[in-house]
Amino acid sequence: MEEEKKLELEEAPIFHGDVLEAVLSRVPLIDLVPACQVSKPWESAVVSSLRHLNPIKPWLIVHTQTTRHPYATTTHAYDPRSDLWVEIEQPPIKHVSVLRSSHSTLLYMQSPFKFAFSFDPLHLMWHLADAPIAWRTDPIVALVGQHIVVAGGGCDFGDDPIPMETYDLRTGTWETCESMPSILKDSAASTSLSIAVDEQRMYVTEKTSGMTHSFDPSTKTWHGPYNLRPGTNVFSPVIGFVHGRMVVVGLIGDAENVKGVKLWEVSKGTETVELREVGEMPKELVEKLKGKSPRLPYIAMTSMGNLAYLHNPSEPGELILCEVTDGSKCKWGSVRNVVVNEVNRMQTLALTCSNVGLGDLQAALSSGDRRFIHC
Repeated sequence: MEEEKKLELEEAPIFHGDVLEAVLSRVPLIDLVPACQVSKPWESAVVSSLRHLNPIKPWLIVHTQTTRHPYATTTHAYDPRSDLWVEIEQPPIKHVSVLRSSHSTLLYMQSPFKFAFSFDPLHLMWHLADAPIAWRTDPIVALVGQHIVVAGGGCDFGDDPIPMETYDLRTGTWETCESMPSILKDSAASTSLSIAVDEQRMYVTEKTSGMTHSFDPSTKTWHGPYNLRPGTNVFSPVIGFVHGRMVVVGLIGDAENVKGVKLWEVSKGTETVELREVGEMPKELVEKLKGKSPRLPYIAMTSMGNLAYLHNPSEPGELILCEVTDGSKCKWGSVRNVVVNEVNRMQTLALTCSNVGLGDLQAALSSGDRRFIHC
């Protein structure tokens, strides 16, 4: 009897209850996976801590690919909940072509013969399909529901200068469909457009004018246009979804003299849209966003949940965070991009944003060929 009591005391955790939850709230998310395996009470404490004290926040995942053979890839992730960068060691991604990202969640590679894509939170699984019917350079690519949409880019496709195709994930087939609206003809390359998606539609904004159209792949129809340029002093607007609502982030002034960066929320009516200013980036963060470059012609945005990550594609060393709280307030911050340094200038970057949970981390670790290392 005394031996059983002694064993219970030895197995009893040092911390318990509220104290244990408070301690776990300070532990990085990747280290909570083994904590869940200590005992059932610890697992319950981890879940309660994440729910009430320090909730999970969307990760920014930075993928790199060398521009020369063997086109090696690396993956790093920033966890804002823990304010921690981690390197994800994993098997190399099989090379198809240049690694690219789109609308925060999609990674893809396209060649004249194959089309590879991944959309799970940590991009553990890659899907390989035949290439689209028409080959094009620098198209826009989006995942909407069960459809991959590929449109625009440079291509010679008969009398159709802006071909459009959809890939059905259920049937594994490509279909051609209605071209992009004529107003987008002169800006069909992905660098001239900003795209965002929800569960039903792809939204495409022309960065010069702010004119926006949406495409429904289930009916293969376009809608719009809608003007999402907040004012004549705003240029290069980009769109995304934060807190489930569409937002526009625009630069104020001109490329040689950027005076500010603002974020607006989009409210769409039956025929018109309204833009409500939500926040403005602090001046010191605008300077960090500019970097050493004398010009800032455009920015890129990656978003998920209530977080938006902004960066300067030509100076990606500093990442600006915007957390929208209470639905109408912006909390700004910045973090140094640990992936960017003088050594890896010969690499391409692709950024995604994901809701990474304990289940995703457990699935990655259970594969046996992936490791998460504190940077």
